[in-house]
Amino acid sequence: MAVLSTTAAVVAGAWALRALAHRAILRGLRAPRLPHAQGAADVALPPGCVVEVRIPGPRGRQLSGHLVRPAATPGQAPTAPLPAVLVMHGWGANAAMMWPVVPPLHASGHAVLLLDARCHGRSDDETFTSMPRFAEDIAAGLAWLRQQPGIAADRLSLLGHSVGAAAALLHAAHHGDVCAVVSLSAFAHPREVMRRLLAETRVPYPVVGWYVLRHVQRVIGASFDDIAPLATLARVRCPVLLVHGRQDATVPFADAGRLLAVSPIARLLAVDGDHDLRDTLAPHAAALVDFLQAAVRTGGPGNPAHGAPPDATAG
Repeated sequence: MAVLSTTAAVVAGAWALRALAHRAILRGLRAPRLPHAQGAADVALPPGCVVEVRIPGPRGRQLSGHLVRPAATPGQAPTAPLPAVLVMHGWGANAAMMWPVVPPLHASGHAVLLLDARCHGRSDDETFTSMPRFAEDIAAGLAWLRQQPGIAADRLSLLGHSVGAAAALLHAAHHGDVCAVVSLSAFAHPREVMRRLLAETRVPYPVVGWYVLRHVQRVIGASFDDIAPLATLARVRCPVLLVHGRQDATVPFADAGRLLAVSPIARLLAVDGDHDLRDTLAPHAAALVDFLQAAVRTGGPGNPAHGAPPDATAG
């Protein structure tokens, strides 16, 4: 009887420790929720072309966003449906931080949807968020865009930063529904990002760190190897522009070269700058616009020019 009691106590203790670890890891997976500190006026966009929107998201959550399109001119005939770019921010950021990328896209005739991922900005909360959940939010934003009047449903592109870029590549790898992806500061593999984070916080990898990474994959419901941009980019069949700062201290510039090596259709635009490229991109705005316009001109998703579309049922 004593042995049974001891065994039960050990099992109960192990479960309690696991529950504590689970709660601690969930806290670690929570991104800081920062307020929107910028608006259309900060980038000299006329207020008449911007509308704040609420979008149905996964699991009944609501996503917040801003849709930017040319302001209507009284008496002007309706224009042809516009190509559109969905912009996804990075971890711990929000849609308002991506305003600097909007003016050149808007001036080139694109509609732009700036989206807050769940647990970020003004979107609804969740128990946790993750790169796969960023990709789910991208899918919800694209579905909403395709239903909007004046938007060309077959001429949608993605622009993402950091985790948002990795999520854009994850979405494009599993769904042949976008014309192009612009990836800003994407990392090559999430395990490497997590290992760097653990090292910075002095969490010993061989014991605690190994368990944390294993548990994180269980919580998010995906293997790091499966969702890594090194794996997903190889499956993307639309044009991809990798933009990376040579002085990036968060994601090494070498990651861009590793990503470029796995895709015969990706291109690399190396720029002078760190991980946050919002201001650094201004001198390269024409290159980004030319890339997106060329991708739209080749035709919509599934066009033979883009190669065979990936398996839309995967992932």
